[in-house]
Amino acid sequence: QAVASFVTLAKDGFFNDTTCHRLTTEGIFVLQCGDPTGTGQGGPGYAFGPIENAPSDDVYPAGTVAMARLGGDAASMGSQFFLVYADSTIPADAAGGYTVFGHITAGMDVLQAVVDAGIAEGTGQTPATEVTIEGVELQ
Repeated sequence: QAVASFVTLAKDGFFNDTTCHRLTTEGIFVLQCGDPTGTGQGGPGYAFGPIENAPSDDVYPAGTVAMARLGGDAASMGSQFFLVYADSTIPADAAGGYTVFGHITAGMDVLQAVVDAGIAEGTGQTPATEVTIEGVELQ
């Protein structure tokens, strides 16, 4: 479901000119993207589930691409996803883990540069370096 949804949204240009709105630097190590509003509250107008392909040991290796969702709600995935930049243990909650649907094959250096720039002062989790997804190419 996650791949089908992502591919459909990408083909429709949903991710074009969207920003990555959340960078976590403690506990879990992810950059979160896919919200057309850039606030963490937006989505495609639908939600899906259940959780698929979550690691049984709760370890998401660097390079993992997984779906974001609301805590405790396995059917709340939409368009938001996260890029894991350092191995992270993300504990499953009552709903389970997080759907893994891809792996970064190139560009980890770009992601690391965003991480190295840190979080914008006074924002909590907004990356200091604005990250804009200009478009998504499918192969």
